[in-house]
Amino acid sequence: MARIIDGVKQNLIGLNVAKRRTELKISQQKLSDALELYGVYVCRGSISRIEDFSRTVTDIELYAISKVLNISIDELMDKSIIDNK
Repeated sequence: MARIIDGVKQNLIGLNVAKRRTELKISQQKLSDALELYGVYVCRGSISRIEDFSRTVTDIELYAISKVLNISIDELMDKSIIDNK
């Protein structure tokens, strides 16, 4: 099976999730708990892996993360990751 993502970083939002979560003083566990209210089940460990770019993010997860962190999807994206390939 072909790989969907070819590179070290598996998502475009990791840095901005960590930054925004820290600004809001929300722990990884609290973010995980809040995502459940949207029917999105991402454990604390997966939040950590999103933030360190080692886990991909689905569109549903992206939507819920943006809602919980009160930030637009566009603001979550770090397009420089793609632009620098």
